[in-house]
Amino acid sequence: MFWKKTRAAIARFHPLHQTLVWQHTLAASMPVDDWAQLVHSLSGHETVVRRRRWALPPRVMGVLVPLVQTLGEDVAPGGPLTVEADLRGENPPEKAGQHYQLPAHGRIRKLTEWFVVDPWLRIGAELDDGSRLEVRVVDRIRHRKIHKIGASGKRKVAHKTRRTQVLRCRRVLPRGVAGTRPTQPPPAWIRVAVKDGRRRTITATVKSDRIPQGGDQVDLILTTLVELFRWTPPTTARRIG
Repeated sequence: MFWKKTRAAIARFHPLHQTLVWQHTLAASMPVDDWAQLVHSLSGHETVVRRRRWALPPRVMGVLVPLVQTLGEDVAPGGPLTVEADLRGENPPEKAGQHYQLPAHGRIRKLTEWFVVDPWLRIGAELDDGSRLEVRVVDRIRHRKIHKIGASGKRKVAHKTRRTQVLRCRRVLPRGVAGTRPTQPPPAWIRVAVKDGRRRTITATVKSDRIPQGGDQVDLILTTLVELFRWTPPTTARRIG
């Protein structure tokens, strides 16, 4: 059997590591020490697995691992860090919405539009300062298929896409902590909303006209999280960012 030794090596990986190899998905809620075991397993992947077919999705080592390591530093002792990641990309049919026919004019004979919505990351954690943190990332891809007639009378079909991303970070402040609005406003590209209740909730939203990759994605998430911690004094704010 081809690649028998590699398959046997994959079978010895952490169970969640194996799920990322075979299904490109991850859903777990574990203490930080258990996440460290998974990260250790993932770090040895490339030394064992050489076949491209069984490579980890790029966002595993480029985004998930750095975020788990960074956020794990502030998780409450013994508390869980929850991660749900769908790294199958934008191609699964269930992520595509309904196709619509848009008005066509001039040389354009038919114009079809549809959207793909890919909510590929959600992270939740109870932090050691008593606050609750949540991160959600959704990629949105607009597709347009254009049937047109060229100047020569030849029929042509063009397919255009536009990719955007919505990042939403939410922090529920510790009980009894109201927080104070920072003297300096957030950057113009970060929209901050505050909701008062039994515990004050601060939400920071970023809408990007592109989909960041690797380190750029991690930097964007951590920079957005920093805005949530500017509402509490240094003794309450944590090391995130």
